[in-house]
Amino acid sequence: MGNDQEAILVDVGISCRETEKRMARLGLSMQKVKAIFVSHEHSDHIRGIPVLAKKYQLPVYITPGTLTHLSGVDHSQVHHLSAFQSVVIGNLEITSFPKVHDASEPHSFMVSCRDVKVGVFTDLGIVCDQLIRYFSQCHAAFLEANYDDDMLDKGGYPYYLKQRIRGGKGHLSNKQALGLFTTHRPPHMTHLLLSHLSKNNNDPKLVEDLFTNCADGINIIVASRHEETPVYYISSTVVQHEPLGQLGLGF
Repeated sequence: MGNDQEAILVDVGISCRETEKRMARLGLSMQKVKAIFVSHEHSDHIRGIPVLAKKYQLPVYITPGTLTHLSGVDHSQVHHLSAFQSVVIGNLEITSFPKVHDASEPHSFMVSCRDVKVGVFTDLGIVCDQLIRYFSQCHAAFLEANYDDDMLDKGGYPYYLKQRIRGGKGHLSNKQALGLFTTHRPPHMTHLLLSHLSKNNNDPKLVEDLFTNCADGINIIVASRHEETPVYYISSTVVQHEPLGQLGLGF
């Protein structure tokens, strides 16, 4: 996420090389990236951080608890995050807040640029009060819709794993994410990007149809597990498809 001058990455779950390839295909430059913010330590969120941070000499913002699980990052590049701390990078302001997930000090993020606010909300065990508070401010949000209840019930995962996913510290179901969206979306929201869909327990078309039926004019995008999502430019007033010099989302 970024503007015309600077950008940040939230997590790097793919390799440095794959990150570079995807950004290049989108016409985005790594030279604009000024920092990496880490939500939690699971491998699908941190796999590419050590190499990418070293290659581009990027500061890594991370909670102390998460840092204990991340190796290969130079100590001089580490900046500790704490709950509700705001970090200013150019015209971007990034605020972290705790989330419920089976990890050490996991956090979600709100990224603001002037009047535009974009949330990054994935790997969520429940819809907590803090999530509602920040989601209800967003012009755009990157929101987890991990699993369909019926597909999880009927799927081949062992019982303990099913309980881990839906047990309050795992992931949001389509139903939970939809409830948050329909109940707490603000009138100025223009884009919702559904993310972190399970390969085995969800279906992109199912998610798209479910949310589109309740969208009421909001752009619904289902992020692919396998390729980059187009860049979207978000304005606090008028949505356009050309850069506005405000806040652009690239996933």
